[in-house]
Amino acid sequence: MDARVSIQTEDFDLSIELAALRRDDGRVGAVCSFVGTVRDRNDGQSVSTMELEHYPGMTERAIEAMIDEAHRRFDIVGARVIHRVGLLQPLDQIVLVAVSSAHRGESFQACEFLMDYLKIQAPFWKKEQTPQGARWVDARVSDDAAAAKWGLQASNA
Repeated sequence: MDARVSIQTEDFDLSIELAALRRDDGRVGAVCSFVGTVRDRNDGQSVSTMELEHYPGMTERAIEAMIDEAHRRFDIVGARVIHRVGLLQPLDQIVLVAVSSAHRGESFQACEFLMDYLKIQAPFWKKEQTPQGARWVDARVSDDAAAAKWGLQASNA
């Protein structure tokens, strides 16, 4: 089985990742993907860089558990999550969530579920560089609300 989770410093190629997820599997009728990028503004301030840290091993296990939960909740064939760490610039790709299934509805739901789950449970720490200096990025209330619709609760709640 191909890796379902990658935590990496290097960029990823969306077309290669989606092709690998489909991998000539005749059961797959739909692939849904989400790519998140680094913004150049946050909370009204310009952002020059974002640095992401994580706990190796623990982060991968946490995301694997999220994918297992997506398989329990939705009729999906496969899922892939790539999250970058290290120093990133505005416009850089930061995260990929991709899901394959027989039908689009399951792919859309599972992709949104995984992204919402990642935002509240994945053990990443983000630090932005702004003109006023470095600042750690706090969780957003909107992320907690998005996750709540799935019955998920933030681990820091």
